[in-house]
Amino acid sequence: MLSDKGAKRVGREDQERKKVVLVEIPTYENILPLASGYIQACAQADDAVRATHDFEIVSYPVTDDRHKLLEELAGKYAHIYTFSCYIWNMKLVSFLLKELQARQPDAHYLLGGPQVMNHAATYLADAGENVYVCNGEGERTSLELFRQLNSRTPDLHRVPGLSFWSAGELITTEPAPRISNLMEIPSPFLTGVFDGYESSLGIIETNRGCPFRCTFCYWGAATNSKVVKYEEQRIRDELTWISNNRFSGLFIADANWGQSPRDVAMTEHLVERSRETGSPLVVYMAAAKNRPERMAQITEIFVRGGLMVTQPISLQTLNPEALKLIDRANIREETYVELQRTLREKAISSYVELIWPLPGETFESFKEGLTKLCRSYADTIIVYPQLLLHNTPMYQQRELHGLVTEDVPSDVSEAELVVATDWVSEEACREGYWLYNAMHTVYNMRGLFLLSGYLDSAGIVPYGDLFAGVARYFQRRKDSEVLQLFTQSLANLTNYDVLLSGKIGHMILSTRREEFDQLLVDYVTAQEWWSDPMARQAFEMDLIARPYIYREPVRVPEYEFTELVVHGLGDPETFLVEVSAELATLLADREMLNPDVLGEAAFTERVMLRVNHHARQKMRYMPQRSLEHNANYCHGTVLRFREILPFVEVDAPRSVQASSAD
Repeated sequence: MLSDKGAKRVGREDQERKKVVLVEIPTYENILPLASGYIQACAQADDAVRATHDFEIVSYPVTDDRHKLLEELAGKYAHIYTFSCYIWNMKLVSFLLKELQARQPDAHYLLGGPQVMNHAATYLADAGENVYVCNGEGERTSLELFRQLNSRTPDLHRVPGLSFWSAGELITTEPAPRISNLMEIPSPFLTGVFDGYESSLGIIETNRGCPFRCTFCYWGAATNSKVVKYEEQRIRDELTWISNNRFSGLFIADANWGQSPRDVAMTEHLVERSRETGSPLVVYMAAAKNRPERMAQITEIFVRGGLMVTQPISLQTLNPEALKLIDRANIREETYVELQRTLREKAISSYVELIWPLPGETFESFKEGLTKLCRSYADTIIVYPQLLLHNTPMYQQRELHGLVTEDVPSDVSEAELVVATDWVSEEACREGYWLYNAMHTVYNMRGLFLLSGYLDSAGIVPYGDLFAGVARYFQRRKDSEVLQLFTQSLANLTNYDVLLSGKIGHMILSTRREEFDQLLVDYVTAQEWWSDPMARQAFEMDLIARPYIYREPVRVPEYEFTELVVHGLGDPETFLVEVSAELATLLADREMLNPDVLGEAAFTERVMLRVNHHARQKMRYMPQRSLEHNANYCHGTVLRFREILPFVEVDAPRSVQASSAD
């Protein structure tokens, strides 16, 4: 008999109230547990279940100590534990499940989420008859399970979408019909489920489903491309609740925010609420595909309202064959290019997302795609490793596409990385990652931003070839802590960690800045094109204009400048630099200097510039914080990189001629 720990008795005298603990283990702390909230709201809307059950939602980040987590869960003495299972927490969930079963063999355990659904044979292999897997949406399945487990004669065969062991046989019941009217799910915001729950990042969904069927993604495949919506007034009320309850951030969990015209009005409503209450402070979303005009409108509303500083643009690949193979050819490339251009014109940060290596993508096509994006003036390009996710069409296409995978060494996640396909060998796959590392440092992080643009536009070296050359050079150098991080991430398969880009930014833009300066100097001075005076000018300007990711005094690089004249500092965060008019024009062409303010200076021989690295959006470096903490900040900064770029302007008070005469 489970301890009731003082549980109240209602209804029949011989029936104790049953405790249900809904467990979520997200990647970060203080995230609102929306999935569990829906399950509790549905269960409490049922009179019989509400009369006999008590509910508690608990959320622990995956970084928490697992033994402390176990003790806390075991100490709750629940009749039923539910777990939301994802790729990033599944090994930790498996550990907790095994230990809890040993301590509380009479409890019941329900596993749900995209990692376990339709994989009961794997996750129930060593489980008893009191462990279940939910195959699909959790609301109807969990409610009926609660009802049956509360019955004197439970019949689990009546629970739709459930897998479980019975008399030595693994049983899977008929799937629960997909919820076509989302209003049958009570709002956990408006029914009190989340009252008093402390979290800083809220989550809301206004619809379920995705009209696209990208093979690498669970979203469209799971919903058969059908999108169903909550009523508009409910969404307005939930957004108001979130704002009134002072959430600092909000994630809109729709697959395509901006797909519906009503999303513009919802965006305006959220901004109005934020202006009135000061909450939320920031909004995250997955942008609609094929709606560039509406997305630009929505992004501008958020940006002008102070809730958003960057917009993701999820291209995934620019290779037509790959787009066809992943069932994404119906999402137009020009849509993203147009959106990116519009955002750039409005001075709004954006970042393009790619996946490597997708079926159909070759090393050369990947390199060409990076070149094309750089030529389109993409702010930042983020490349994610290809993960093979459960319940996606691609998971069933291993043999079809020759997918070779490796499990990431982890005691928390079950990440499975694609390391080769029919189009790229394992060696070519690694070369692709080195290519991205090179691009990330010299383009995203602005290491050779001006120089790479000049070499490409002048027909000397295309972007992709430059990145490939830098990648080969990086692999030869063994004396750099930055490059050792690259090597280790590939060897340990930790390159799938989203914080890796933040760690790189932390090092090359701050703590290892001088080391990286020297790496770049050693590389460029050994190239044939180094004899080109404009190449040398562009490189020297890159040394001065490479951003500082933290708010800190700028440092004149330990380099013997021959093309630029560094006149020192105008203030602790500003360089005074004398450059040729030709270089000033190149800066204007690369959108680093406003051509309108260049004015008459463009017709002089020399131009005095102020390169101001001050930015309100930067925080001070705190060495007492862990690398992971600083990397988290730096990763967010990488995604809104336009916000920390230096402001380059002509130094009007100074006479260029006079400074040259000095």
